[in-house]
Amino acid sequence: MGKWPILDRLEMNEHPVDEETYERKLKKLQNRLLDLQVHHMRTGGRVIIGIDGWDAAGKGGAIQRLIFGLEPRSTHVWRIGAPTPTEQGRHYLWRFWERLPAPGNWSIFDRTWYGRVLVERIEGLCDPAAWKRAYREINEFERQLTDDGVRIVKLLFHVSEEEQKHRMIERLDKPHKRHKLGVEDFRNIAKRKQYLEAYKDMLDKTDTDYAPWHVIASDNKRQARLACLAIVADAIGQGVKITENTLDPRIAEAAYKLWGWKPADKRKARDRK
Repeated sequence: MGKWPILDRLEMNEHPVDEETYERKLKKLQNRLLDLQVHHMRTGGRVIIGIDGWDAAGKGGAIQRLIFGLEPRSTHVWRIGAPTPTEQGRHYLWRFWERLPAPGNWSIFDRTWYGRVLVERIEGLCDPAAWKRAYREINEFERQLTDDGVRIVKLLFHVSEEEQKHRMIERLDKPHKRHKLGVEDFRNIAKRKQYLEAYKDMLDKTDTDYAPWHVIASDNKRQARLACLAIVADAIGQGVKITENTLDPRIAEAAYKLWGWKPADKRKARDRK
C-alpha cells in the first residue's frame, strides 16, 4: 500500500486537447476496449470497474465514453445510491455481491462499496467502529474476487474546488442539467475538508497490489476521459493477446450459398486470375 498526498495538492492536468485529437484518441481507445471485451466474452473473463469521486467530477461523462461501442448485453452499469429497504439491515457488501459480473461480463459501478468509508463515515450513517473495520473488509472482498480471476479497476475522479463550483453553478443555470443536483450535494461540498481526509485514508488503506487505485485529475474533461479509458484498457489488457476473430468455415459456406460471398483473401486471389 502506498502513501498518498491530500488530493487538493495533486497537480491538475489542464493542458487543452483539440477536438480532432480528442476524437481520434477516444475512438482508438474505444475500439481497444471492444476488442478486450470480446476477448473476455470468449474466455469467460470477468471485469469490475469501480468509479468514485467528487460530485461534478465528470464520472458520468467518463462512463458514457467508456461503454460507447461495447456489447451492451455483456456490459452492466450499476448506479449506486442509498440502500433500498431490502438492502438495509444486511451487510453493506451484500448488494455488491448481488451485482458481480457473470463470466464474460463487465460490471461498472458508478460509486462503490467505498461509500462506507466516505459518505457513511462523514454523515455519521454508521458508527466509527463499522467504518474503521470496513477497510479490512473491503481489502478482503477485493482479494477474494481477484484470487478468483476477476480483474478490478478502481478509479477516483478528483476535481478542484473552484472547478467543482463552476460545474455546479452551470447545472443551476441550465434547466436540462438540474436533475443532476440534490440538496445532499451541497451538504457534501460544504464538508470538503472532511472528505479530503476520508479520501486520503481510503487511498492509504485500500491501495493494494491486487486492486490498486488510479486517481484521475478531472478539471479538464477531455484529458480525464482519455485517461480513464487508457487506464481501464491497460489494466484489463495486461497479459492479454488480442487475436483476430477467426471466421467459422460453416458461416463462410452459408454466406457463399446465400450471396456468393467469399473471404477477402480468396476474392483477391480470384480477381487476380
